[in-house]
Amino acid sequence: MLKIRLKRFGRKAQPCYRIVVTDSRVKRDGRAIEEVGFYNPLTDETHLKFDRIVERLKTGAQPTETVRNILLKAKVFDSL
Repeated sequence: MLKIRLKRFGRKAQPCYRIVVTDSRVKRDGRAIEEVGFYNPLTDETHLKFDRIVERLKTGAQPTETVRNILLKAKVFDSL
């Protein structure tokens, strides 16, 4: 099953996350199929590729709870 989840990068105590599409069996920071966004929790900054996220959701990818909240805030589900 495909998951849309966060992949951590950045320094210690300064996390940044990439929003990626990956197989659910792969490690958190493992190989991703596609990068579809960016999230910085310190500044609450997000960059999303709306068309790619909507396409992946339509094909059955499941977002994690945190990613679902980010997508709800960005109103991605309104375009489904």
